[in-house]
Amino acid sequence: MKKKPKVMIAGIAGASLGTELFKCLALAKRYEIFGCDISPYAYGHYQKGFKKTFVVSEKNYIDSVLSVCKKNAIDFLIPGGEQPMVLLGKHEHILKENGIQFVGNSADIVSQYSNKKITFLQLNNSGIEIPETLFINKLTKSVKIPFPCIIKPSTNSGGSNFVFLASNLDEAKLYLRYLKINNREAVIQEYIPLDEGEFTVGVLSLPDQTIAYSIALKRVFNSKLSIAQQNNIGLISSGYTQGYIDKFPKICSTAEKIAKKIGSCGPLNIQGRVRNGIFLPFEINPRFSASTYLRALAGVNEIDLFLQYLLTEKLERIGPIKPGYYLRSFDEVVIGKNEVKR
Repeated sequence: MKKKPKVMIAGIAGASLGTELFKCLALAKRYEIFGCDISPYAYGHYQKGFKKTFVVSEKNYIDSVLSVCKKNAIDFLIPGGEQPMVLLGKHEHILKENGIQFVGNSADIVSQYSNKKITFLQLNNSGIEIPETLFINKLTKSVKIPFPCIIKPSTNSGGSNFVFLASNLDEAKLYLRYLKINNREAVIQEYIPLDEGEFTVGVLSLPDQTIAYSIALKRVFNSKLSIAQQNNIGLISSGYTQGYIDKFPKICSTAEKIAKKIGSCGPLNIQGRVRNGIFLPFEINPRFSASTYLRALAGVNEIDLFLQYLLTEKLERIGPIKPGYYLRSFDEVVIGKNEVKR
């Protein structure tokens, strides 16, 4: 019997990217799946289907993850969140030296496009149409803010973390001050209404930057799970995507153009809204998305496709997308006091 590749997911907290990656790998049925997390209470420790999971050190994170990977002869390491992606991506060469392949975009792409300021400056310079975007930490009389506007930190804002919808100058000043106190650099963007839809698009590029595929989901906001903030001005989506998957050629074409412009050579997730028929990106993450399992259910298992390409240098054929509404919820698990992972 052919030996199954061993895959480690770094970051397996509940309702996270890591647990969605696990479901994609389990769906493929051709991998031994391992997981690690800094918390003993991470949901993945108690999720059926993992070969084994580990609690790793937060202080010595890289060494700790590397150690469990070496002890278990791991072939592939996939980051299960933004922080593991950035930390592990910086040390990709060390992983490679130890026979472990980091599964993600290049270190340069991860570094650049994990910063919103760099992201939108480069998109604008590349001729990609984007929402009006400002980079300031202090308001002056000469600054004209397009109200209503979105204010978010330039880093670690994935899943709408620390994202705020401001309707007037007083609210903008208050939130900018909050970010400054917390040493966070601010990005201000005009708010694009939901009238023509919000989309999340996965674009998988191969290591030579060839586009393997793209798939788009039009979001629905039928539950609080998908809403981070809502008021009489508008709505900010949360990190829990759900909605309608189908062929959206114009949306996917724009997303693929972005992937090519930035030189993506791995997974890329693009979120945006449509205005006057034009898809305007407001968030780009150089990693797999937490909606990846919804895409796998639709017929495009991007993690499996990417891993198989890395193993064989051949891109497997993708079947037709199954159009439909892809919805999600939470699962629960009960752990006894003496059953907590150590």
